[in-house]
Amino acid sequence: MKLRTVLMGAVASLTMAPAAFAERGSDGQLGLIMWQAPTTMHPYLSGGTKEVIASSLTLEPLAGYDAEGAMYPRLAAELPSLENGGISEDMTSVTWKLRDDVKWSDGTPFTADDVVFTANYCMDPEGGCSQLAKFEGITSIEAVDPQTVKITFNAPRPDPFSAFVGAQSPVLQKAQFADCTGANAPTCTDQNFNPVGTGPFRVTEFLTNDTISLEANPEYRDPAKPAFATVLVKGGGDAAGAARSVLETGEFDYAWNTQLAPDVIAGMEAAGRGKVSAAFGSLVERLHVNLTDPSPNLPAEERSTSQHPHPFMSDPAVRKALSMAIDRELLVEIGYGPAGKPTCNYVPAPAAWASDNTECMTQDIEGANALLDEAGWVKGGDGVREKDGVRLSILYQTSVNAVRQDFQALIKQWWSEIGVETELKTIDASVFFGSDAGSPDTLQKFYADVEMYADNFDGNNPAPYLAKHTCNKAPSPANQWQGEGTSRFCDPEYDRMVSELEGIIDADERAEMGRKMNDMLTKDSNAIIPLVYRGTASAHSNTLQGVQLNAWDSEIWNVADWSRAAE
Repeated sequence: MKLRTVLMGAVASLTMAPAAFAERGSDGQLGLIMWQAPTTMHPYLSGGTKEVIASSLTLEPLAGYDAEGAMYPRLAAELPSLENGGISEDMTSVTWKLRDDVKWSDGTPFTADDVVFTANYCMDPEGGCSQLAKFEGITSIEAVDPQTVKITFNAPRPDPFSAFVGAQSPVLQKAQFADCTGANAPTCTDQNFNPVGTGPFRVTEFLTNDTISLEANPEYRDPAKPAFATVLVKGGGDAAGAARSVLETGEFDYAWNTQLAPDVIAGMEAAGRGKVSAAFGSLVERLHVNLTDPSPNLPAEERSTSQHPHPFMSDPAVRKALSMAIDRELLVEIGYGPAGKPTCNYVPAPAAWASDNTECMTQDIEGANALLDEAGWVKGGDGVREKDGVRLSILYQTSVNAVRQDFQALIKQWWSEIGVETELKTIDASVFFGSDAGSPDTLQKFYADVEMYADNFDGNNPAPYLAKHTCNKAPSPANQWQGEGTSRFCDPEYDRMVSELEGIIDADERAEMGRKMNDMLTKDSNAIIPLVYRGTASAHSNTLQGVQLNAWDSEIWNVADWSRAAE
């Protein structure tokens, strides 16, 4: 069986090529600038990439993905396989052997109890875990002994590497978070801002939406790493300022997410201090359509919830027309150049999972108008369509970013050509991608009709990413507004397919099912309207050694190997 061969052979332990270090902390301070400032160091309480990346400085999973998308062990001693007995013959369980040389940054031992605790923490129905899809189908998790964890699934799992694989689902310290489960999870401010970790650095100070200060973890398992004694993560500003601080002024060593027009980047690189690197993984810039009513006239606990369907986005013709009106080729040209590709897919990779869904590639204003005419949406004297007293008037929100504001302006114009009125709203990125359940402006709260952003999934298994859109994962007060199904898409058939996908063993059949699910979210329903398949792009100084941009995991996945080049 082909799958069996893959599981036995492809998960052999991968040895990372080490850099040569004089001693831990010998290279002084590492400066990282994240213009979308992290709001927490806890990836289970935020769906934002910025929190995942920041927390990866200190929190670690059992295994990760390297820059080529290959899995390698981190806190695990080896990758489970059929050959070594880590994957059961019936594929209903996976057993992880843990390293015996790992300590938490407070000096206490890392054990299987921490792994079990973390799983239960995320799976608590009152906790609002942002990574719940990673734990889909798990029926039990047990500590066989202090260095062994067994995870059991509700059906054969051909790819058991979801929970605790990649920076989105690291291990938490049980002792620190024991009193922070369920509804208490978001209230544990000190723990959420200052997690005890096993990674190369530990937090010394966290200032919300401002700076994070870290120091080398004295308990890190490699005594020669990290090369940097401290890390300063600076938040705020914008993408242009962040890129300039690395490429022109040299104030910082690394700038995350330099989402800028190609000509702007080229001008900054001309200073000769650094460069922007890009890598394609699974990142898609897209529109999410709110299928529920965000009206401020509703009680706060009922806005954007399934209690109230959206007054006009519930019409499939409206959603399809919005997609038809967009010129994706032009968006790529003005926003990303060679670092972007037009797409109609929510899941653009790996290739076997990418649907041949291309019908959105050609802009069709005439067709969009005809579709709305046929659906009974009639243009009024001001050119805005209405039906049964409901106007097609959209609030379209996204984070503050020059490229995104260019996209908003263009899309607003195109939508006006089909009789749709659009109000644009921009929100500070630290708030929009934040985790504050009390804020009205987070992407999860979604108090708008349409919103635009991008995220991706760890590794090369899109199944957990697709599982984010089951009915039970829509954000709501019941889950602290931390659900993953942003569009509030809910289809029992889709939920059934998610469950079925978990048990499909044949790789080709899994990919076929994944493509169908992608199409259900996109061209069949237009609950998600993909725009651009983006490369992950960040800037780094010429003096920084060891950087390997990673589009399959935390992009700073190997920060323990970074060092300062001699000038």
